[in-house]
Amino acid sequence: MIQNLEFHAVHTELNADLKDYIKQKIGNLDKYVPASARRSLHLEVYAKENKKHAPKQFEFEVVAHLPKETIRIRESTINMHAAVDIVEPKLKQALIRYKDTHANPKRWRHLLKRARRQDRNKE
Repeated sequence: MIQNLEFHAVHTELNADLKDYIKQKIGNLDKYVPASARRSLHLEVYAKENKKHAPKQFEFEVVAHLPKETIRIRESTINMHAAVDIVEPKLKQALIRYKDTHANPKRWRHLLKRARRQDRNKE
């Protein structure tokens, strides 16, 4: 579970049910972050209501502060719960990409060594 989770609301209020829903959906994504970066992971959740449009538009944004990178995902829909549901898989994929690029380099050395061995055996 992600410990550092901040909520910010603009022109709207986040009730306890919505906060719990966000924690449930986004709080469990820490398993997609490398273990070395979990302690410094910091998420900021921004919820904004656009009153300019005829149907109410809710803008939902998640900013993940990680070592060496900041990930920002934004979505705008009519319903705040739907925006959370859309942002969650996008954030998951971004965290998986981060983990692949910043994971333990020894893992990649092992895989390259195995591939070279297989190439030698084919010759």
